[in-house]
Amino acid sequence: MEKNKKNLIATVLIVNFNNKKYLPKCLNSIFKQNYQKVEIIVIDDQSTDNSLELLSKIKNKHKIKVIKTKKKFGKGSFNQINAFYEGFKISKGDVIFLLDSDDYFKNKKIFEIMKLHNLNKNYKIIFDLPIKKFPKKEIKIYNKIFLDYNYWPYIPPTSCISIKRIYFIKLFSLINLKYFPDIWLDFRIGIIAKYILKDLIITNKHLTYYRQSNTNISSNFKYMSLNWWRRRKEAHSYIKYFFSKNNLNYHRNLDYFITNLFNFFIKRT
Repeated sequence: MEKNKKNLIATVLIVNFNNKKYLPKCLNSIFKQNYQKVEIIVIDDQSTDNSLELLSKIKNKHKIKVIKTKKKFGKGSFNQINAFYEGFKISKGDVIFLLDSDDYFKNKKIFEIMKLHNLNKNYKIIFDLPIKKFPKKEIKIYNKIFLDYNYWPYIPPTSCISIKRIYFIKLFSLINLKYFPDIWLDFRIGIIAKYILKDLIITNKHLTYYRQSNTNISSNFKYMSLNWWRRRKEAHSYIKYFFSKNNLNYHRNLDYFITNLFNFFIKRT
């Protein structure tokens, strides 16, 4: 028997590593949601900043599950992917929301996203739009037009992703955990959604605060920086590998040649 829409469970998987100072804001944004059936699972990736002690105190007041990963994979992207999967294995939700512990949701996010999933049974993955949260300002990021010269469209960050449960395992089986360490989960999911699931849905609603600081990963890849160009080359390598493995037609495009040209000069400097 198909579940009544009102009984659908939303699971929020929160991955944390040494973000003790941001955890209260992150979790409070889930506690204040105006959707009733929410399961909260925090996966701590072996933090060393007493995050687990804080989470233990929060558990005494709120209904959350807390688990700790068993091992590290050496690279942040691989650790993040593994942690989300570990959380999924003990989850019960019909729709899985991904959330990094330094980010947080608007109070109406889960209600709005669950409504979209309910209205269209064919939706597999939904991205909402981020609000970049700086110490003294906020900037809304809008969906950028997909240009033919590149293989990837604009892909919102991980904390903007929700996935129907029945597609989660298939999705993670296509992620290729052991390769391309600078290609993070959001990019991998976006590519799978576009080319395999044929379902890259980005709502125009800004529902997620995406924290910006000098300590988070995104700060290492500022636009047009050397690291930005290096990661862009790795993205092209990932696309080529992904297309080949999944029998998709691939050809080197203009952006590929420009990116490799920049990387050639970077190595010479």
